[in-house]
Amino acid sequence: MKRMQRTAGVIVGSAVGDALGGPFEFGPQGAFSARFPAPGAGGEMCGGGGWDPGEATDDTQMAILVAESLLEQGGLDLPDMFGRFQRWAASEPKDIGLQTEDVLTNGMPWDLAAAVHFQGNQRAAGNGSLMRASTSAVHFAAAGQEATMDAARRIAALTHGDRAAWEGTAIFHELIRVALEDTDPLAALPDVMDHVHPDHHGRYATVVAPDWHPDQATEFNGAVWPCLGSAVWALRTTADFEDAIRAAIDLGGDTDTVAAVTGGLAGAYYGLDAIPDRWTRPLHVPLPGFDGRVLRLTDLLHIAHRLVG
Repeated sequence: MKRMQRTAGVIVGSAVGDALGGPFEFGPQGAFSARFPAPGAGGEMCGGGGWDPGEATDDTQMAILVAESLLEQGGLDLPDMFGRFQRWAASEPKDIGLQTEDVLTNGMPWDLAAAVHFQGNQRAAGNGSLMRASTSAVHFAAAGQEATMDAARRIAALTHGDRAAWEGTAIFHELIRVALEDTDPLAALPDVMDHVHPDHHGRYATVVAPDWHPDQATEFNGAVWPCLGSAVWALRTTADFEDAIRAAIDLGGDTDTVAAVTGGLAGAYYGLDAIPDRWTRPLHVPLPGFDGRVLRLTDLLHIAHRLVG
């Protein structure tokens, strides 16, 4: 498979998972299959819960802000990226994580805001940095393992002061990198885990193990490690892109983010052509705070091409 097929699959796949999962957020297990019992029958981009059919949530909106900062600044400019996040947060988007909102609105500078939040709360291991990592994972993949994992940690630290969030985002970056190199990301997991910070190796090793099931999670999947583990599980236990997304959303809970992370991994694994047209046609990404712009499939594909140079 051509590398560009996988690259576009990451970005479009993540956005599709996000838009499909949004209407089922915080719902019960099995809600997606209960409503759409026959795979391939259509109608799954149903909207609801405040979302229009095909509308991507804050997960993809922030991923686009990451991409546009990288492209317009010619690389990683953390103050610029943080400023874009702040502009977006100030526009009152439909959805924004509580932790992310506090960090972006607490009045502290870009290099202190997340740390100050963490010092005050001692809980900052949400999946809010993982959810937006599709575009940065694509951009830094060609730079190699060390560079892409380092970039993931630095971008995550803009909003999440807990290193657990940094490490989960770094694992995702590296799984995308190896998938784009035509290597099975599931087979590469043992090597990836060798590069996880020792303080967080154990919890991640548990949730990405072949015998782990999301029912064994000790935290809500809004936390970064069960979210990533659930996405890896969905990829491992299904045979195509559509089934992976269905499995992810059927877990319930933070369905938009679990499906977005799953969609990024499955998009890299199966490629753009594996994503059903009925899911990509209505897909759209509003960008609150940025002149009413709304991105669609062609825009996402253009971003994917630009991110790989």
